[in-house]
Amino acid sequence: MILKFISLLNFKNHGNLKVDFINEVNCFLGNNGVGKTNLLDAIYYLSFSKSYYNSLELDNVKNGEDFFMIKGLFMSDNEVDSEVTCSFLNNKKKVKFNNKNYVKLSDHIGRFPSVIITPLDSKLVLGGADERRRFVDKTLSQIDNNYLVNLISYNKILRQRNTLLKKFIINSVNSDLLATYDSKLSELGTRIYLRRKDYTAQLAGDIQKYYDIISQNDEQIQVVYKSELEQFSFIDLLNQNRKKDQILTYTSSGVHRDDFIFSINSQSLRKSGSQGQQKTFIIALKFAYFDLLKSISNILPLLLLDDIFDKLDNDRVEQIIKILNNNQFGQIFITDTNFQRIDLIMNKVNIQCKYFMFNKKGLYEKKFKN
Repeated sequence: MILKFISLLNFKNHGNLKVDFINEVNCFLGNNGVGKTNLLDAIYYLSFSKSYYNSLELDNVKNGEDFFMIKGLFMSDNEVDSEVTCSFLNNKKKVKFNNKNYVKLSDHIGRFPSVIITPLDSKLVLGGADERRRFVDKTLSQIDNNYLVNLISYNKILRQRNTLLKKFIINSVNSDLLATYDSKLSELGTRIYLRRKDYTAQLAGDIQKYYDIISQNDEQIQVVYKSELEQFSFIDLLNQNRKKDQILTYTSSGVHRDDFIFSINSQSLRKSGSQGQQKTFIIALKFAYFDLLKSISNILPLLLLDDIFDKLDNDRVEQIIKILNNNQFGQIFITDTNFQRIDLIMNKVNIQCKYFMFNKKGLYEKKFKN
């Protein structure tokens, strides 16, 4: 899959911008704060119908304006063009596929897959369990639409159950309603648990493979899915914790409380891993996810790399270059503040590359690698 062009109108710091891309590597270069990452985020938005960096849509609107629009033209592997338009106006978001509105935004997820690696991914190691669950849920939603449907339904029923618990009025009607919620939550939660468990097992080997290549060290990586459902059925957990949940007024057990534990040589990656080890693990994790997404969807995803070479030693950068040069990836988008570093890297790979140069006034130059 290829993104042939993108146009932005009032998206973040970009007023009116149209960019044509090449099929291989596209590099956005310039100092911090000039719009490189915002352009990368617009590409991500076309895939996920949301920003990677801003959860509030109003934060994506250029200062002084009241709407934004992103439009992109994709070409599939069998050379069929598809247009995607994402807009936000009057506090409403619309996503169109070939000029037709989606009935459900969830139908868009996975149609134009992409994988992004950014400095914010450090939260996967250093952040709380919710960060890791969010990553797994987002990645699985691109692979498996049934998972996304189950997750949306689970979260809806979870909110309804918590609302009922907050009322704290226990009578026969509410007890019956609570039992109904428990039954539905158990069914959906068990499906989510089994899919996450399978996903973790599928990723583990490829994470180790990529970590070995990048680090060139003999370090053992472990990824463990931690869930109460390993020991108890979901319905038993809900029954056991019902009185506790009524006191707390929220659901204290379930797949919304699960975690994913990352270790290196049987030690916590969060507590014991160096900055280089943590960053190498994250890149290996994302590359492994790229492979899984490609094999299941039969679509070559976009690869978005936001400033990933910063704070990596030259040996690790060299190994990442070798991975990118083996033709297993399709279209790649890279941001960096250091033109010399990127130019040196690109001159070591046998891939066509186009540079997009940014300054405070916006995009000012486009050129191909020498």
